[in-house]
Amino acid sequence: MLDVVAWVHAVDGRMLAVRARGRDLLYLPGGKREPGEDDLTAVSREVREELGVELTPASVRPLGVVEAPAHDQPDGVRVRMACFAGVHTGLLAPSGEVDEVVLVGPDERELLAPAGRLALDLAERHHLLGGPATTL
Repeated sequence: MLDVVAWVHAVDGRMLAVRARGRDLLYLPGGKREPGEDDLTAVSREVREELGVELTPASVRPLGVVEAPAHDQPDGVRVRMACFAGVHTGLLAPSGEVDEVVLVGPDERELLAPAGRLALDLAERHHLLGGPATTL
């Protein structure tokens, strides 16, 4: 089981997703915790590394946890993804292992890795979404 954190962020009713170098599907910004990190520290660090923005700690709130087959991993490997929303400061720009930032609407779920599709459902349940995909 891969245990990760992710940032669920909506812009104009669409969910922000990223394309990591060499990946065919889109993922949410986030990743694995480093030793000793709590969820807030991990999601903040990952967002900073991947998108060059800072999350405002007081604004970060849990949306839920999703579990799905892990994309690009051996059969049977699953991912548990704790999803968080929160306000950011700075301009979003791909950095590190991220090549592209895309806004995905509910009707474009096939662009996302399996856990991202479930995170999209979370975003919909929290009334964050609606609209076509756009590259930032």
